[in-house]
Amino acid sequence: MPESPAPENSSAAELLTDRTYEALKLAIFRNQLTPGTALSVPELARQLEVSRTPVREAVQRLIYEGLATHISHRGAQVSKVDIADLRQLYVVRELLEGLAARLATERLDTAGLATLREIIADHEGVLSAGADQAAHIELDVRFHRTIREIAGNPHLTATLEPIAGRSHLALHSLWRGAQAPRFALDEHIGIVDAMATGDPDLAEQAARQHISRLRVRLSQATARDEPAGGERRKLSLVVGSDATADPKGRKPRRARALGTAR
Repeated sequence: MPESPAPENSSAAELLTDRTYEALKLAIFRNQLTPGTALSVPELARQLEVSRTPVREAVQRLIYEGLATHISHRGAQVSKVDIADLRQLYVVRELLEGLAARLATERLDTAGLATLREIIADHEGVLSAGADQAAHIELDVRFHRTIREIAGNPHLTATLEPIAGRSHLALHSLWRGAQAPRFALDEHIGIVDAMATGDPDLAEQAARQHISRLRVRLSQATARDEPAGGERRKLSLVVGSDATADPKGRKPRRARALGTAR
């Protein structure tokens, strides 16, 4: 009977998958992997200098989160969201984020509130440090995901996760005003303050108002121009799951190759 894999080997494989996922997500948020870009497992494995397995698993996570889409007979590609689709997406998201805030308020404890406050403090830090837009989007993702986790409803999470993912992806595909991160953070503060009162109605209203305002701001946005010359940076693994969200605005550390592409 074959032996089970050693726990340390399994942990190492999971860590490599996590790092690969973070590298691809960061590349999407930084617009290195633009909407519509094919996510070729062999090519990404070559660039990241890892085997194909962690890349394949990382791409599946991106698909689940709405950042990538599987196209029949073509494979996975970075999701594309146009303005018309985005408006419809945010109508649905407004209702679901409001429900998430309501359910989370009903289950909120001291630890959950402290986690949300910490995310807000981190976001204040990256605003002060003038970090790139990827850091703001990563913290926005973390904030809303934490509320879903506190809500504790797997059916809501399964429905909302890909919608939120596509919504966040659109933030890098569209032009946004310089004050947009400040607006979003102030609205996040309002959501947490409402949740802290223990009033589910108030929390739902704050969350829905945030998404409604964001929908209005995005509907007024115009598509961003591509970088001059189509310059793309080489992809590489990042260490840790929050490399883009360093409160001091430090650049993420790069990991050496942890595997060999097959």
